[in-house]
Amino acid sequence: MKKYCLLLLILFTVHSLYAQNASTQRWTPNYPTPVEGDYQVKNFTFQSQEQLPEMNLHYTTIGQPTKGKDGKVNNAVLIMHGTTGNGAGFLNQRFAGHLFGSGQLLDATKYYIILVDGIGHGKSSKPSNGLHMRFPKYTYDDMVKAQYLLVTEHLQLDHLRLVMGTSMGGMHTWVWGYTYPDFMDALMPLASLPVEIAGRNRMTRIMAIDLIKMDPAWKGGEYTEQPKVGLTGAISSLFFMGSSPLQLQKNAPTREQAEAAYARTRSSYLTSLDANDFIYAFDASRYYNPAPHLEKIKAPLVAINSADDEVNPPELGLMEKEIKRVKNAKYVLLPITDQTSGHGTHSNPLVWGNYLKELLEKTKQ
Repeated sequence: MKKYCLLLLILFTVHSLYAQNASTQRWTPNYPTPVEGDYQVKNFTFQSQEQLPEMNLHYTTIGQPTKGKDGKVNNAVLIMHGTTGNGAGFLNQRFAGHLFGSGQLLDATKYYIILVDGIGHGKSSKPSNGLHMRFPKYTYDDMVKAQYLLVTEHLQLDHLRLVMGTSMGGMHTWVWGYTYPDFMDALMPLASLPVEIAGRNRMTRIMAIDLIKMDPAWKGGEYTEQPKVGLTGAISSLFFMGSSPLQLQKNAPTREQAEAAYARTRSSYLTSLDANDFIYAFDASRYYNPAPHLEKIKAPLVAINSADDEVNPPELGLMEKEIKRVKNAKYVLLPITDQTSGHGTHSNPLVWGNYLKELLEKTKQ
């Protein structure tokens, strides 16, 4: 569990150093015991037309589903993680501790919480299980399709009260919105944009992937030890994208502290990341592009970004343009404060919780 909290440190599923310190404090969860499960999907066909005879999807649920007067499930909430993360990464004090407890916004005694490990992540099927670079070249569409199969065929749900996600999970939320427009009551994408991954975002991803592949120790994906040089280069490239200058300066105000913090971060990544899994995860967004489909979204939607997010910088003006095409949509740009932590603000409901409350009240049946 500790290594997954550390993975939330910097990247698309990551917190800042400030967030990491807050989320690893001792605490006692005040919600029902999470239950883990696995779903074996038979003959899953990917967007590339590749197939896996059997693909595992790992998930965690909290609470129990209930049905409304119309006979449909009325309390299921799907929450999707970011790149290199997993569903269990939400089970920390900072996120779950402020959402799933008694009387909180997503009180798990009232809601049925579903946390899925996306394809290529966590305990779901991924390249490092054995296929290495022969693993199907999955995309975000594949990941959402698999999530839908899990929800409908395995968990036997016919409706979702809310679909939300952080970073990559936020992008998946947009895909859910236009792919299955009648399946949910509300949508909340956090730290994402409804446009294709281009510009600096795509360039940085390719740089990180190339740094791994250029390491001779990578061996075309058939390494016996992680390609340390390539992974270290990728970590350095990605640090800029997900970190918060304000929080890093506050938590490492001297040269010695900054160097020590970097050493801890590098060590954490090198002991927990797999190079092939990393390559696949960061290339999975290559075909992502909700823009042509935004008019298909029906459920009320609240998109939240933060002004200090280097992955989705507000000066691009992309959200302001595209959100107008979504019916019943609202865009919130959080200003930089002592509470925001760059891209990692997506995992701090103390900052954006009021907007979730507003969305839930608006869509209450």
